[in-house]
Amino acid sequence: MDADTDQEQGRRKGRRGGGSDARRDRRKGGGMESQRFITRKLKPYELLSEEGLALIERNADIVLREIGIEFRGDPEALAIWRDAGADVDGERVRFPEGLCRSLIGTAPATFVQHARNPERSVEIGGDSTVFAPVYGPPFVRDLEGKRRYATIEDFRNFVRLAYMAPAMHHSGGTVCEPVDVPVNKRHLDMIDAHVRFSDKPFMGSVTHPDRAADSVAMAKIVFGEDFVDRNCVLINLINANSPMVFDETMLGALKTYARAGQACIVTPFILAGAMAPVTAAGVLTQTLAEAMAGMAFAQLCRPGAPVVFGSFASSISMQSGAPTFGTPEPALVLYGATQLARRLGVPFRSGGGLCGSKTPDAQAAYESLATLNPTLMAGVNFVLHAAGWLEGGLVSSFEKFVMDCDQLAMLQRFAEGVDLSENGQAMDAIREVGPGSHYLGCAHTQANFETAFYRSPLTDNNSYEQWEAEGARRIEERANDLVRKWLADYQQPALDQGVGEALDDYIRRKKDSMPDAFT
Repeated sequence: MDADTDQEQGRRKGRRGGGSDARRDRRKGGGMESQRFITRKLKPYELLSEEGLALIERNADIVLREIGIEFRGDPEALAIWRDAGADVDGERVRFPEGLCRSLIGTAPATFVQHARNPERSVEIGGDSTVFAPVYGPPFVRDLEGKRRYATIEDFRNFVRLAYMAPAMHHSGGTVCEPVDVPVNKRHLDMIDAHVRFSDKPFMGSVTHPDRAADSVAMAKIVFGEDFVDRNCVLINLINANSPMVFDETMLGALKTYARAGQACIVTPFILAGAMAPVTAAGVLTQTLAEAMAGMAFAQLCRPGAPVVFGSFASSISMQSGAPTFGTPEPALVLYGATQLARRLGVPFRSGGGLCGSKTPDAQAAYESLATLNPTLMAGVNFVLHAAGWLEGGLVSSFEKFVMDCDQLAMLQRFAEGVDLSENGQAMDAIREVGPGSHYLGCAHTQANFETAFYRSPLTDNNSYEQWEAEGARRIEERANDLVRKWLADYQQPALDQGVGEALDDYIRRKKDSMPDAFT
C-alpha cells in the first residue's frame, strides 16, 4: 500500500490539531516515554527445528487437501473458492496442494496501520511488537470492586487509559462490551470513542458485515476516502469457528475489510481438548490449516490486502472443562506458531495478559506473565489482550489494566537488549571508581541515574516499617489509585471540528434508520 504523501501528512496533522498536545507523553514511571511500538533487538526464540516445522506444514497441507474447511452460510465465498480452483462440496472446501500458500504470497510481510496522529502509527510485522488492550469482555470489575455489566462510559474510560499508558501502542477494539447500548448500534459509539478519546490506531467491528461497513465508512470520514483505499487504517479480528469452520458473520466481515484494503487478523480460537487435539503438534497443525484458509480467502477478495496470522490457543481442565491459562502447553503452541508465521511471510498475532483469576491477585499475575514472556520472546507482532483481561476473558479490570501496563513497560525495556554503546560499556565509570570504592557518586551514575533502571509506578520497594506506616497497602489498591489519577489527568486529543461534526451526523443518521435491538 502507498505511504503518506507530504500533502496527505499535512492534511491529517491538520485534522488532529494541536501537535504539542498530542506529544505530551509524560513519564509515568520507569523512565519510559511512550513509543509507537517495540522494535525488538532480541533474536526470537526458535522452539521447533526445521524438521519439526516441515512436519507441521505437511500435516496442515493434508488437512487442507483431504479434510477441508467449511465456509458456512456464504454462497459467494464458495463461488469464489470454486473459481480459484478449490474442490467445493456443499459448504466443505478442499484445497489443491499449495493453493493457499500461493495465494498468501500476495499479502505484505509488514504493513503500517495508520493512526489519525501520524506519530502514533504502528508497524505490524518484522521485528515490531504492538501491544493492544483486552478485547470482548461483557463484564467489568470497577474501581469500587464490583463485578457488573459494562457500560459505554466504562468503554470510554478504557480507551482513555489506553491512550494514557506509555507502553500501550494501540487503542484496541471491543475493550469491553457496552451492554447499555443496543447491540445493533453500539459499534457506532465504540468506533466514535476510539476516534475522539484517543489518537492511537484502533480496530473495527466484526459482529455483522454492516457494522464492518460502518467502521470503514467512519474511518473514511476521519482519514479521507482516497487515503483509506490506499492505506491500512483499521485492523480487525476474524475468528475461525474451530474446528475447521468459518461462519457467515466472520466471512461477511472479512470480505468487507479485505475489499476495503484493511487488515484482517485471521485467528483460530482454540481450547485444546475441545476445539482441537490435546497435543501441541495437533493444535499447531489445525491452527496453521485454518489460518491459511482464511488468509488465502482474504487475498481472493483483494490481492495485497494486509493479513495477520492469528493464534489464540489455550488448554482446558480435563476435570471440569473450564479454560486454563498460563500453563506450559499453550506457550509451546505460541512459540511454534510464531515460527510458522515467519516461514509463511506474514505478521503474527498471539499472546496477552491471559488468566483465569477472578480478581487482580497473585494467580492473575503469575498466569498473565506466563503468557506475556513467551509473547515477547517468540517475536509476536500484534498482541491483543495485552492488558486488563480477567476471568478467562469475561471481565475487563481497570486495576489489572494498569498492573499489566506496568509489566508491558518492563518487557518493552527488556526488548531493547544490552546497550553496547560507549555509554553502555561504562568504561569511564570503571576507571573513575577503581577498586574498593562505590559508583553512587561517579559521573557516569549521575548522568544515567534517571533512566538506568526501570521504575515501576506501582510496586513498593521500601522497608516494611515504611510500608506499614503508609497503610500496608496491596498493589491492587495502588493500581486503583493510579487508574483514578490517569483518568483525572486525562486530556482529550484534539480532533478537527469538521470531522467531529461529520461523525456525529453519520452516527445520528445510522441510529435513526434502525430500531433498537438488544439481542
